Amino acid sequence: MPSYTVTVATGSQWFAGTDDYIYLTLVGSEGCSERTLLDKAFYNDFERGAVDSYDVNVAEDVGEIQLVKIEKRKYWVQDDWYCKYITVKTPAGDYVEFPCYRWVSDEQEIVLRDGTARLPKDDVTQVAKQHRRKELEERQKLYRWMEWHPGFPLSIDAKTCKDLPRDIQFDSEKGVDFILNYTKAMENLYVNRFMHMFQSSWSDFADFEKIFLRISNTISEYVMQHWQEDFMFGYQYLNGCNPVMIQKCTKLPDKFPVTTEMVDCSLERNLTLEEEIKAGNVYIADYSLLDGVSANSTDPCTIQYLAAPICLLYKNLQNKVLPIAIQLAQTPGENNPIYLPSDEKYDWLLAKIWVRSSDFHIHQTVTHLLRTHLISEVFGIAMYRQLPAVHPLFKLILPHVKFTIAINTKAREQLICECGLFDKANATGGGGHVQLVQRAMKQFKFSSLCFPEEIQMRGVDSKEELPYYLYRDDGNMVWEATKSFVSDVVNIYYDSDETVSTDVELQAFVKDVSVFGLNGNEDLGFPKTIMTRDKLIEYVTVIIFVASSQHAAVNFGQFDWCSWIPNSPPTMRRPPPTEKGVVTINYIIESLPDRGRSCWHLGAVWALSQFQENELFLGMYTDEHFIEKPVKNAMKKFRKKLDEISNIIKERNKNKKLPYYYFSPDRIPNSVAV
Repeated sequence: MPSYTVTVATGSQWFAGTDDYIYLTLVGSEGCSERTLLDKAFYNDFERGAVDSYDVNVAEDVGEIQLVKIEKRKYWVQDDWYCKYITVKTPAGDYVEFPCYRWVSDEQEIVLRDGTARLPKDDVTQVAKQHRRKELEERQKLYRWMEWHPGFPLSIDAKTCKDLPRDIQFDSEKGVDFILNYTKAMENLYVNRFMHMFQSSWSDFADFEKIFLRISNTISEYVMQHWQEDFMFGYQYLNGCNPVMIQKCTKLPDKFPVTTEMVDCSLERNLTLEEEIKAGNVYIADYSLLDGVSANSTDPCTIQYLAAPICLLYKNLQNKVLPIAIQLAQTPGENNPIYLPSDEKYDWLLAKIWVRSSDFHIHQTVTHLLRTHLISEVFGIAMYRQLPAVHPLFKLILPHVKFTIAINTKAREQLICECGLFDKANATGGGGHVQLVQRAMKQFKFSSLCFPEEIQMRGVDSKEELPYYLYRDDGNMVWEATKSFVSDVVNIYYDSDETVSTDVELQAFVKDVSVFGLNGNEDLGFPKTIMTRDKLIEYVTVIIFVASSQHAAVNFGQFDWCSWIPNSPPTMRRPPPTEKGVVTINYIIESLPDRGRSCWHLGAVWALSQFQENELFLGMYTDEHFIEKPVKNAMKKFRKKLDEISNIIKERNKNKKLPYYYFSPDRIPNSVAV
């Protein structure tokens, strides 16, 4: 009687084990085994982290093993079970691996294919084709599109995390509960004692240190000491928390009538402003997206304000980028002066503070929320809906969308919802953030997610012209490493452009992203079809890079750059001044957030800057969805290159007062999960 040895691995997460009955059926090319009970309740099998082996006897050889069926039947109290993988040793001594990495919930049956990745064309048997089709049919019932707000990228149809399919829920809800994390942040930062003074102003700048001393670090301390300096203001456009706003100025916009006479004392090359622009030494940051956005009005006791400034920047002879002119509204006029470094100290300082506050809003809502969180969710939902687990692109993309749908669902439940935590301290709370995303979507382009293209579109791609743009330099290294890895994997499974164009599941995936996830908006430039290997490599590189590296670059520096409140005010309590010569230190303090909102803000940027427990960083693929040696070699090559990049960044950062490490691969989580 032929005998198969079946090895079953249970996950190491809390509550991954089960006391329920587990049954297994082997489906082969020549027949099926009997439904075999692997575990009786309380036999101490399938415990957390366990690897259990069983003999399965069959009357006749079932042939080549094609599928493994696993059933879970309740014994007493229902509990979920996380199955990592199943390995089957055949009577001939061959081993067949069946990756699972899924939760088995309720009285559920799951059917697994062996771990070899296959395109649709590779499946020729009826059993394989039916399994592929049935898996997608079931997933499409679970993963449904929903419009959260008009004009937004579509999201998952779930009101709470508990409504999500079990496989994409967090292992532990506590780790991602925004309310609990805020509370933990308040305790760690020792700021709760200020909360009873919610709407009282600080006395002066030094007063902010009362909530800062417990949590200072190298960068945030440096920011606190130097935030008023023009150098620090300009440096953040290159290597701060939102290093995506600066672009080369090729012509001054009519709405920003800066003259040579205004900025002559800031220019160092004996050139006019027009000549400096032609020489490539002038840059601009325009916050026009904020123009007309409604300020937070959820608290009638505190009126909050927004501005839509324009900032002109100049690269001096030391290659430092410095601000030389700021206009706080989009329409020029007598009541909208252009502020200059030669103005009174507090006039110029408040103008810079307003720009920093506006930059914070664009960063949080557009750079961070829309361009990493929301777009990664679209890719993730479409992946689950259109790519079966056996597809190589599913295996490749899956680690990079892990927990993304869950974290976004939790954010819609607690953070950015009506009366959510976002309303507590931010001037774009109460609906302004929704308007901002809707406006940003009208300018959003797929090409802007391709890192080198985005850099080039802003005219900041030259190292010679802009030598200290570390965000650009490190980002390019990680992009190229990611693209090379994706290319290696794609070329294993797609031997020609025709293989790409005829992959019906790939085409359905791309179409689902564009037509459904992005509402069929052709202006966004997202492809509806992919016809070549080069375009497929670019598309998958975008998915992985945005979800891992881009998110890390704009998320994990929030505490460094935003914890010193005057450097990144989340709200302003007085309107922008309409004339020069009226600003005093008290005027600025009364404009900045009060004590309570400062505490909320500090808690938020601390919580958002923390890595998750047991974080998996870029290139770490602990779940072995791929079993083929060529892919494992590609992963090994990828990790080696990432280690080289990490070492280059580490060496460069030695002894730097302002180290830049947000693109260091050893600090880039695989997915958007915070």
